Order: sequence, then C-alpha cells, then structure tokens
Amino acid sequence: MREYIFPKGIKAQYLVKNEDTLLKKQPMQIGLAERETSVFSEGGYVILDYGKEMNGGIRILTYLGENVKIRVRFGESLTECCSDIGGEQNATNDHALRDFYTYLQNYSDMTFGNTGFRFVRLDFYGEATVKSVVAVNHILKKPATYLYNGEDKLIKSIFETAKRTVDLCAGQDYLWDGVKRDRLVWIGDSHPEMLALTSLYGRSAVMERSLDFIKDQTPLPYWMNNIPMYSMWWIIILADYYEKTGNKAFLEKQADYLCGLVYQISTCVKEDGELNYPFYFVDWPSSNQPDEANGVRAINIIAMKKAIELQKVLGRDDKTAKMTLDRLLLKPMKIQKSKQAAGLKFFAVGLDEEDKALLTDGNAKGMSTFMSYYILKAVASFDKVKATKMMKEYYGAMLNKGATTFWEDFDIEWAKGSCRIDEFPKEGEKDIHGDFGAYCYKGFRHSLCHGWSAGVIAFIKEEC
Repeated sequence: MREYIFPKGIKAQYLVKNEDTLLKKQPMQIGLAERETSVFSEGGYVILDYGKEMNGGIRILTYLGENVKIRVRFGESLTECCSDIGGEQNATNDHALRDFYTYLQNYSDMTFGNTGFRFVRLDFYGEATVKSVVAVNHILKKPATYLYNGEDKLIKSIFETAKRTVDLCAGQDYLWDGVKRDRLVWIGDSHPEMLALTSLYGRSAVMERSLDFIKDQTPLPYWMNNIPMYSMWWIIILADYYEKTGNKAFLEKQADYLCGLVYQISTCVKEDGELNYPFYFVDWPSSNQPDEANGVRAINIIAMKKAIELQKVLGRDDKTAKMTLDRLLLKPMKIQKSKQAAGLKFFAVGLDEEDKALLTDGNAKGMSTFMSYYILKAVASFDKVKATKMMKEYYGAMLNKGATTFWEDFDIEWAKGSCRIDEFPKEGEKDIHGDFGAYCYKGFRHSLCHGWSAGVIAFIKEEC
C-alpha cells in the first residue's frame, strides 16, 4: 500500500522563511494562488524528520522555482542525511540512490527517490517557493490475526517496531532484505521474515511470490543466491511455511525442485559426514570463525529433517534425505563461542550444558539481529525468563537509540557512549550509525530497516 506522510518535525534550517508550513497538512494539489508556502533562498537548506522509517521517496509540491537545482539526501539517521558519498563513514548510493541532484519547476508536483529513510535534507542552489514535501511510503497494510496485547510496555514497543520493520520490507511485490540497501530476495535471510509474516497474518502472497521467484531464478544445479546454505534455508522456509499455513497446493508446486535439491545436497555430504560445499556461510558475525562449520552443519541437519517431513506429506521418496541426515549426524558439533551457532544447534540436535552456559553468558552480548530468534528460542528451552530478559535488553537498546525499525545488525556494546539516530553526536560521543558496523555493513551503509530482525515477533508470540 502507498501512503502519504507529512513531516513531523524540522531538525535544522538555514535561509528559509515560513519553514513551519512544511509541517502543515494541506491539499496535495498545487494551485496558482498558494498562500502557505516556505521560501528558500539560494544556499538555504532544511532537514525534515518524518518520525519513523519510510520505504519510498518524497513528493515535492513546488509553487515557484524555475529550473532550480536542489540536492536531495535521504537518511535512516540524522547524520546519514548530512553525509557525503564515501568518506570515513562509508555513505553510499548502493542499490538505491539516496544522495542526488535534481531540479524543481514552477507549479510542479514531482516525486523523487525510492529508498529507506526517516530524514531528508534538501539543499537549494537557487530561490524556490515550496508548498509541501511529503513522504511517499510503501508498506504492507493487512489485518493482523495476531497482535501482542500483553501489559509489558517494552515488549509491546519491541513488537510494534518489529512489525513495522517487516511491513516495510514486505510493502511491495517481493520480500526485500532491507528497504535502503539489498532490495533483493536474499532467501537465506528470509526465514525470520517468514516467521514474522505468518505470525502476524498467516498466509503471505509476498512470501509465496518470493519463494517462487528465487526458485525460478535458480535452476539446479545452481545454489540460491550463489550460497549453498541459502538453498537449505529455502527448504526450511518451505517446510515451516507449510506447517504454519497448511497451503498444500503451494507446496505441491515445489515438489520436483525440492527432490532435486535434496539429491544435490546429498552429493556434498561424504559418507563419513564431512561436508564438501563450494562455499560456507551462516551469518556475517560468524564468517571465517571457528564455529562457522558447526553452524553450516546445523543448517544442513535442519534442512534434511524438514525435507523428510515435506517428502512424506508429498508422498515422495525420502531415502536420500534420510541417508544424508544420518551422515550429517556422524560428526558431533562442539560450539566454542558463537551464540548464533549454538542457537542453530538447538534446532538441529539440541543443547548440552556447555551450550546453555555459552548462550546466556553476558546476557545479550554476542547476539545478532538475524539470529536473535534462534538464540532466544534456544535459551527459552531451559530458561524462559532469561530469554525474555535478553530480548528486552537487546532490542530495548536499539529503541533507546531511537530505532523505529530494527537493524541489519546490532552489538550491545555500540550503545555505550553513542548518540541516538535522531541526534547529532555531542562532543565525545560516537555516531551510532556512522561509526559502527562491520563486514559489508560498515558505517552509513548499515541498514536500519532489515527484515531479518523481525523474527522476534515469532518469539514474542510463542514465548511471551
């Protein structure tokens, strides 16, 4: 659904008169006798705050301005919308333009941009009179079958923020990883989103389209998104989606591909249980770390267990899946320090006492947004109170930093001595957005609306 949102506030302005008229809801039609307008002088600028993360662009209604050049900068944080491309804080235009120049015209109504943002900075290189700058937001609007109605205010805030996250990522035709960056169907990242969508709504057309899309894009023997584990996640998503929706007609459409994929996976598991895949990946925090292989094995085990379940439902031969599972179980998983791998191990084979100690050590320290559901469910299996406490500590810290959607990643240590995303850093403070991040999401490239972080919705529904 497309909706129009007027700015909620102005964070800064320069060489502009009557800027408060930009906050006023007016008819979204330009006329020849506009009386409530903002007048920008050459060299002027304004920074608008739309109150929450948006997925889309801005619609500018210009009263007077003959071919006036402007610079448009979108930002998920206040500091991002004031950044320049590149630099030490790694601002980018990757996947979606969020920093560009364009022109305004007299009596015009034009829409600019298609990205993720909360803030917009407009810089003027000539004089212009503007009536409105309205956000054009694309968001899923569908009656929910589940909402958190408990009395815990923090859990309610976490739920509502996670819901907005997944609703934005599912706001167009396919399920996106993030609305600013990686506007792709990364199927290996979509299991938490599927859990969130089915928890909220049951069947999901956008989820089904995305599962079909990635299958059609990946004829065997290719791996989905060029990562073998992502093809395994496709099996896991398909099985859990069927379990939660009962949509057998959709499942039956996947039967031939599923069976071919199971065979392909079986050729990469040796008789002694050793793995022989061309590429290994669980998530970024565990990449090239000692526990990565254990995480991969856990995903493989879960996928084969799910494949057996699906093949029984479909009346297909499950011998290959069973053989592969038996081989995978020959090798024990000894987790050293990765909470992500331990969370996956819980779903694969269960936990030992050392795993439990690792999962709860430091409470939310070491968690990641992508793997939060698996970690929290693993902890809840032996201490539900502790799991809920960890969830509130982890997601609550993002809320305390101004989050209106949840992020691609978050380290609880980042919260120390850093500013909120709706503030400029004070002297001695770190920029929570520009100064942190790692791997492929350093600095402002870091997505602050990433669908995989919404898996916490399923945890709340199941455990709270």
